[in-house]
Amino acid sequence: MKAVKIVGEKKFEVCNIEEISPRRDSVIVKVNSCGICGSDIHYWVSGEPQGLIMGHEFAGEVVDPGDRNDLKIGQRVTGLPISPCMECDACKSGNPQYCRKTWSEAVGLTVDTPGGYAQYLRCRGDMIRKIPDEVTDDEAAMVEPSAVSLHAVNLANIKIGDSVLIVGGGIIGLMAAEFAKLNGATKIVLLETNEMRGKKALTYGKVDEFYDAREENIMPKLVEKTGGFDVVIECCGTSPAVSEAIMGVRPGGTIVLVGVAMEPITIPTVMAVMGEVRMQGAIAYTIQEFDSCLELIRNKTIDVQKYIDARVSLEETQHSFERLTSGTDDAIKIILKPQL
Repeated sequence: MKAVKIVGEKKFEVCNIEEISPRRDSVIVKVNSCGICGSDIHYWVSGEPQGLIMGHEFAGEVVDPGDRNDLKIGQRVTGLPISPCMECDACKSGNPQYCRKTWSEAVGLTVDTPGGYAQYLRCRGDMIRKIPDEVTDDEAAMVEPSAVSLHAVNLANIKIGDSVLIVGGGIIGLMAAEFAKLNGATKIVLLETNEMRGKKALTYGKVDEFYDAREENIMPKLVEKTGGFDVVIECCGTSPAVSEAIMGVRPGGTIVLVGVAMEPITIPTVMAVMGEVRMQGAIAYTIQEFDSCLELIRNKTIDVQKYIDARVSLEETQHSFERLTSGTDDAIKIILKPQL
């Protein structure tokens, strides 16, 4: 089957790999849609691990249902790409993101478990979810990133009347703005280095103001204007972004770190200490949050289609990553269509 794998720094290769063999505890899925995630970009930039076939935001059709007797061949499904043990305290409490085995065989995140940058993938049967008739494959592929954003907003405990700063205008940041509005935030400001992406974010109706992070002394100006924000959701994972989050939050406020730093970063901790800032990490989501996002998309409470800029074949993966990292393109979300 056709797939796309990492072969070096910022370099993909379209290749043919062996067909996936059936396994009793897993479902084989024919991939119809797969989102490009920000974490995928980190792996692509580093070129490691070589041979990795990414793609953990997927939707498709059942080819082999494994031991899921309630599934039929051809039925549309999506799934949580994780591999929790389901026996530890974290798993039993519905928080598989804390389980030490969650990422050991994660779909599209481990070399031995190819993801949706291929025509077929294998996902654990208990992680598979049926796609409602009201939800398209592209929308179903957006459940996973939506759940990441929902988890961040839940951790932030955003309330009616809160002011929120989003650092980073990718899909996670913009979906966080979506959920923050649902929670009652009255003012949402976006800080983004890509001017085209920032201006585009305003058209979706959830971000109230956009500021260019490249502007000199932008944070002092923003803090002077607003007095600081009740909540800051940081979605980049870089030293400048986390530093901006610390500078932007009001004393006693909350920062949620969603962006993943692949190397050590430097931040002004004295400001966090002096302001008694609460800094909360956020990784993935709970099982309930994933299922809730599927339902929110089904009942049209949230509209994820508007964030999709392009649907492309596997041969266009390299170009799509270059587009998403150019800093001059307004693309927010690109969906791979492995069957094209």
